[in-house]
Amino acid sequence: MAVRRNSRPPRARRARGGRELIVEARGRFVLATLNRPRAGNRITPVMASQLIELAERVEDDDEILMLAITGAGAVFCIGFEPGVDSRLVESLAALAKPTLAIINGDAFDEGLELALALDLRIAAARARFAMTQPQRGRLPRFGGTQRLPRIIGAPRALRMLLTGEAIDGRAALASGLVGELAASPARLRKLAAERIESLLKRAPLAVRMAKEAVIKGYDMTLVQGIRLEEDLYALLQTTADRSEGVRAFLDKRRPLFKGS
Repeated sequence: MAVRRNSRPPRARRARGGRELIVEARGRFVLATLNRPRAGNRITPVMASQLIELAERVEDDDEILMLAITGAGAVFCIGFEPGVDSRLVESLAALAKPTLAIINGDAFDEGLELALALDLRIAAARARFAMTQPQRGRLPRFGGTQRLPRIIGAPRALRMLLTGEAIDGRAALASGLVGELAASPARLRKLAAERIESLLKRAPLAVRMAKEAVIKGYDMTLVQGIRLEEDLYALLQTTADRSEGVRAFLDKRRPLFKGS
């Protein structure tokens, strides 16, 4: 797995030397590009191992504040090849740092399950979304039956899962499956750059704690969730980032957060 340093906004492209996964460190975030456009960017077992390793590196590296994943060419990802490590999607979902799916084209089956595991999703207007596994006598096994209804609601999720029907970008936006649509590849790149920039400006610890509160709150009662929020708020008050935020507000300047 090669890592290239680049400060330009995210843009999917072919890798030199035929690499199937391009990993680029761009300032304080990492962009991973699935690079098998002729195969619908299907993830192979080798690519899965590389992505698991990448998730571990992003989690452990204090200099990296977020991870974004996109696809090369006109497709995001239409599935996984046999033998993919079952830990792949959960390793991405478990990241404490924010994650972004830049869905440049169709996201089907396991490709959609991967996108669902990331925190934010933006998509090309022409992208389609589907889970067709039951049509082939299979069941989604990377969290699709659980995350999809949590995001778009049970009735919509059941329709997609039981019929295998693909929905378009507008329907995905209306259902909450994606947060924003882009009319062209250029606009998608610009939108991705804007979202990444906005995330990188936020206090890293506050962002991680907000994510923790939301995700853990799924399995809690309202009272328990509010208590978790209170505890995280109290913890955040003890950090240097919180003090910097207050000073920056009083000085009328942009805060310089360090994630500590």
